[in-house]
Amino acid sequence: MSDPDGRDRFVRFWEALDAVPVEPDAEALYDVRSDEGRLRRTNLSRYLERLAPTADTVLVAEAPGWRGMTNTGIPFTSMRELGPEYRVPPEPTAPWEASSRVVHAALQGWTGPLPVAWAIFPHHPFVAPDRLTNRTPRPAEVRAGAPVALALVEALGGADRVRVVAVGRKAQGALALAGIDAVAVRHPAQGGARQFTEQLHALSR
Repeated sequence: MSDPDGRDRFVRFWEALDAVPVEPDAEALYDVRSDEGRLRRTNLSRYLERLAPTADTVLVAEAPGWRGMTNTGIPFTSMRELGPEYRVPPEPTAPWEASSRVVHAALQGWTGPLPVAWAIFPHHPFVAPDRLTNRTPRPAEVRAGAPVALALVEALGGADRVRVVAVGRKAQGALALAGIDAVAVRHPAQGGARQFTEQLHALSR
């Protein structure tokens, strides 16, 4: 973090993100060669710059979903939660995502600096040929995405300062494959909203 204002703290993060291979049944969300990729990249940059100065917790999901992060570029944020400071995609694939709604509602009760959210595999894995689907990332994809999560933790101050929280057992397992030890909270999907909210609040500083 040589820049006193922190503007260059994410250089290694972006480099690691751009280096993650993209399989035919995965979509690179932050590819600067497309309008959609540039929009998502701008939104993610604004999101990180807004939360980075104080964040000491990272919430890590497994992978982006087609209803939320693939539209906005921001983890656990669908069109419904997208604030006025962010760019709006012209043709979103869905207006809302259940998990995004639960996470944002739960964070209303968070005390202390708001956590940064991320996905251990940063591309959107889908069941080919339908991009409006989600699939579990393969172990090799998780390993390829791990350096991005590690670079994010470093950008926020390093492992001694930043706590990593896995959203769901799949995310915890994915982090373990990457050599990252994380406490797990219940994933908010499939009836887990109340337990997720309770466990998240228990982790507030």
